[in-house]
Amino acid sequence: MSNGFYKVPAAVNEPVKSYAPGSKERELTLNSFKEQYNTQVDIPLFIGGEEIRTGDTKDLFPPFDHKHKLGVYHQADKALVEKAISTALEAKKKWANMPWEHRASIFLKAAELLAGPYRAKINAATMIAQAKTLHQAEIDSACEFIDFLRFNVQFMTQIYSEQPASSEGVWNRIEHRPLEGFVYAITPFNFTAISGNLPASAALMGNVVVWKPSATQIYSARVIVEVFKLAGLPDGVINVVYGNSAMITDTLLASPDFAGIHFTGSTGVFNSMWTKIGQNINNYKTYPRIVGETGGKDFVIAHPSSCAKEVAVALTRGAFEYQGQKCSAASRAYIPASMWPKVKEYMGADLATIKMGTPEDPSNFVSSVISESSFDKLAKYIDQAQADSDAEVVFGGKYDKSVGYFIEPTVIVTTNPQYETIKTELFGPVLTIYVYEDAKWSETLKLVDETSVYALTGAIFSKCRYAAIEATDALVNAAGNFYINDKPTGAVVGQQPFGGARASGTNDKAGSVLNLLRWVSPRTIKETFVPATDYKYPFLG
Repeated sequence: MSNGFYKVPAAVNEPVKSYAPGSKERELTLNSFKEQYNTQVDIPLFIGGEEIRTGDTKDLFPPFDHKHKLGVYHQADKALVEKAISTALEAKKKWANMPWEHRASIFLKAAELLAGPYRAKINAATMIAQAKTLHQAEIDSACEFIDFLRFNVQFMTQIYSEQPASSEGVWNRIEHRPLEGFVYAITPFNFTAISGNLPASAALMGNVVVWKPSATQIYSARVIVEVFKLAGLPDGVINVVYGNSAMITDTLLASPDFAGIHFTGSTGVFNSMWTKIGQNINNYKTYPRIVGETGGKDFVIAHPSSCAKEVAVALTRGAFEYQGQKCSAASRAYIPASMWPKVKEYMGADLATIKMGTPEDPSNFVSSVISESSFDKLAKYIDQAQADSDAEVVFGGKYDKSVGYFIEPTVIVTTNPQYETIKTELFGPVLTIYVYEDAKWSETLKLVDETSVYALTGAIFSKCRYAAIEATDALVNAAGNFYINDKPTGAVVGQQPFGGARASGTNDKAGSVLNLLRWVSPRTIKETFVPATDYKYPFLG
């Protein structure tokens, strides 16, 4: 029985290792890459304590070498999805009543496993499955994932410790119950950290989860499952299913015990789920929590006072790290005419030195995009830009899928501020630039705000503080994560809680106390020590 007010270890951001030539971490990760790459896997469903292999399998391939088979994963049918629900609800009876410090210990142990013995394995798996470079895997599947786990424990204690005031003769207190039912976690391919955090954050608060990873991230998701099991997560708390997305979602959303959805993915899919939840609203035991981080068309706007070199580097990194497949990636930029020649010169010089290829070669800055469908979509937009009179491909523009889904970092300059690629989310290494007249700074801010339906991240560059203030005010609703003199990527847990509004999601800020509050249902308790024995109030005398 708990009999102490426990103080958890202070959360500190996990240091990013260098992976410099000759470093131990470089050697360990590349060795793990080779070992995993040359070993085929057979990935089951994880429901309760069972590893279920249905025989209905799909093949796994790395996107940078789509002829190399990594193994297979097994798909669920409707009966197994329903089994995942019943298994989760059964597990909840004990999990929800587990003292919070023991739930905390499980996820803190998971963080230590990722920081130590599993660091190389999860980074290498992410490199293989999602074509991330050494550095991109390190900041994602190791450091950010570790940060989520550690900081979420700290945020949980913050939530539990904040209590209401009490009056004379009364003790008021508040408890934060897990949601009544189960949480459905749907995770994306692009961040292993997000894939681990979405089910884990809900589970930490006492909930049980049915988790469906992206099909293109299942390979590295299996390592997350392994870490959680080794950390002591009880069977049935997080159940993992793969298969037909529509069937899985329809089955889960039809359950009366559906209590919430934790989602990262496309705006269109999120909208369709919200619609289904609305259609089923009378079937649920409670109003579900709907939490989603969706699309983005993230901007960089430079003021004429800014430094051209700083802007160019921010664009190169912000647009092309991880092949532009970050939710926060810079995909549209607004550059003043006086600065554009210099920005173009600096970007051209940098892009000329960028290497592209397998993530196993640490000298490659970019690798492939995630899938053939993504490749085909991006190639179509590049071809169209090369044909259109109001657009010009100034850098890149080449692509090849003979071995892997490789697309060169591509920069399009348009004279049309409503050009298709400056409005549409592409999710790839394509940056569209609009060059504006210096005197039209304020007008261009309005253009930035109104061009896109999204509002995830954005950045402004300015050495003029008045211009920075003007931009911050004018773009108040244009980005949930706003950057001044920095690229619009790289949010750090505990420092820049992440999320946007408009068509970019519910802005519930993963990596903060705000997100964890969505996975609890508070109950206030008032205890009166000496109850009244006479119904009469003094005014009746």
